[in-house]
Amino acid sequence: MQLFRFGSPGRERPAVQMPDGRRLDCSSFPSDFGPEFFATNGLERLHTFVRSHADTLPAVPADVRYGPCIGRPHKLFCIGLNYRDHARETGATLPAEPVVFAKATSAICGPNDDLMLPRGSEKTDWEVELLVVIGKTARYVERAAAMDHVAGYALHNDYSERHWQLERGGQWVKGKSFDTFAPIGPFFVPKEQIPDPQNLDLWLTVNGKQRQKSNTREMVFGVADIVSYLSHCLTLEPGDCITTGTPAGVGLGCNPPEYLKAGDLVELSVQGLGTQRQRVVPYAESR
Repeated sequence: MQLFRFGSPGRERPAVQMPDGRRLDCSSFPSDFGPEFFATNGLERLHTFVRSHADTLPAVPADVRYGPCIGRPHKLFCIGLNYRDHARETGATLPAEPVVFAKATSAICGPNDDLMLPRGSEKTDWEVELLVVIGKTARYVERAAAMDHVAGYALHNDYSERHWQLERGGQWVKGKSFDTFAPIGPFFVPKEQIPDPQNLDLWLTVNGKQRQKSNTREMVFGVADIVSYLSHCLTLEPGDCITTGTPAGVGLGCNPPEYLKAGDLVELSVQGLGTQRQRVVPYAESR
């Protein structure tokens, strides 16, 4: 069973996709898929609810909008330079510890929503990533116990405006947090359905051309390492999201660099987590 949210922005409703492909509207379930859901044993409660009501729950129409599969989390952290091939293409030295930065949760949007170019942007870049969702509070957790605190996974495109990220000084959060720069979903997949998060294929295309193709085994720091590391410098709460880095093939790594422009189509996937599709639109068009 995979979890998703559907409906207009800000009014999304919870739903599940069953193993047989049925998509069931779970609006009558007492909570959305946000921090409170994960903090109150939501996955087990949802399984019980679906088992009891599967025959009576309405079907989700085929043409609905997918919202972000996680309702607004308290925190969205990112790990930079976490793929060996990406570090090589950007000329960076492999980090000795995870490179951690934050992304504003206001950037979160649905997996197929338009990507809105920031006003005046000329260096907006793509980054396919595996996103981890925390299931229970993690504080000073050792690596061996870290996966006990993971609820599951989703697909994320960590869009970056390189001028604001790298050329304006200060921290990276500025170039990472524009509206629509964090599409998440379509599905949240419980960790039991992903036996090994360190062996997942991931890819991204722009206008049908392959740009990124790799596997999560190329990570410098794996999921357990990252969760443990973060828990030693802050408290991870249920529903918090951590996006784990991107492989080689970003626009910044091209020679010369290539960036997105209005009209482009970006498609991406992580094995077992579904596919995203974003049309690039100029700032004025989205107002």
